[in-house]
Amino acid sequence: MKAIILAAGQGTHLSPFSETRPISMIGVAGRTMLDNTFGLLKSAGINDIFIVVGHKKDKLIERLQQQDQNGLNLHYVEQKRKLGIGHAVMQVKNKISPGEYFLLLYGDTLTAENIFSKVQQSFHSFKCPVASICRPPSNQMFGNVFLNARMEITKIVEKPKGNNLGNYVLSGVFILPASFFKLLESSGNSMEKALKKVVAGEGLRASMWEDDWLDVVYPWEILTANKMIMDSWQESSIAKTATLEANVTLHGIVRIEAGAIIKSGAVLEGPCCIGERSYIGNNSLIRSYTSVGKNCSVGSGVELKNCVVMDNSQIGRLSFVGDSVLGENVDMGAGCMTVNRTVDWKPISVKNGKRPIGTGMTKLGAFLGDGVVVGAGNTLEPGMVVAPGKILPACYSVTQK
Repeated sequence: MKAIILAAGQGTHLSPFSETRPISMIGVAGRTMLDNTFGLLKSAGINDIFIVVGHKKDKLIERLQQQDQNGLNLHYVEQKRKLGIGHAVMQVKNKISPGEYFLLLYGDTLTAENIFSKVQQSFHSFKCPVASICRPPSNQMFGNVFLNARMEITKIVEKPKGNNLGNYVLSGVFILPASFFKLLESSGNSMEKALKKVVAGEGLRASMWEDDWLDVVYPWEILTANKMIMDSWQESSIAKTATLEANVTLHGIVRIEAGAIIKSGAVLEGPCCIGERSYIGNNSLIRSYTSVGKNCSVGSGVELKNCVVMDNSQIGRLSFVGDSVLGENVDMGAGCMTVNRTVDWKPISVKNGKRPIGTGMTKLGAFLGDGVVVGAGNTLEPGMVVAPGKILPACYSVTQK
């Protein structure tokens, strides 16, 4: 069976990280969301994968071409105009043969366990089109579905209002026939209308997903995704070429990749991971749910807590970074701090665009886009968003006159 991954959208709510990469290329728990998807597809026996690209497509393709894909056959199809999900699916119409079924998935959703194997099991059992469904924290953000006792989907409400809410939502994974493309065409490329035609015609069965599932919409949900993946880990792994000096302390599940250097006195509290060729300085504290990407440098005496640090970033000595996400090529000077709560412990809002968005979280740090430079001694307030490439000058308490 072929898989189609929709990875063309920009995801404006995920700024500052979606400005410089497709959503699926955001790093969590030591690898990108797309890499996580590839691993699950491979385990499910699906090797022929079509990726619909659009926003920042060159970055995605270049990155994947540099990686060993472990036997996966990757094909790229461009959505040249931003005309919605249905239009993105139509770009792969000529790649699916008549009578063939295909697996369709949204590139911004994430699971730790293998949702694709579960959907395939349901498909082989029902022998008809299948949609994965789950129970999320909020029903109002996702397409709601209604079921009968035979697990048949009887109604889909894409944008529910008021009390018209189902108990389940679409989780962004489907197995559909090649004839679905004709339904899309006759529906003006509306995914919702085409799925409703499947419901009214051949029928659409539900595959119940009861494990963790996340649609990454906002930047703080990168931390949620990171935690979800790390919680699924069963054991530690330390590459043979990693260097751990004397008096390094490891607690819990810790993953250290090839060429990483952990200096004397450092403490790593799992679950956490250190990427290839990264450097962790003397007496640093790497606390739980911290992911440090490839080619990063963490100075002496730094404390990292529940944060994602993407590739090629550096953090100067004696800094604290907590409940935060740092993009690629971030340069943070010595003695910086991301404040991760208010003095009165009120939930933190993030101003990401024109208006602040409530997170419901009482602990949350900063979100630094790719290429941000933070001068020494800066203190960043809770929920702060810094656009890619921005330079924050050093903050000195005493200056020369």
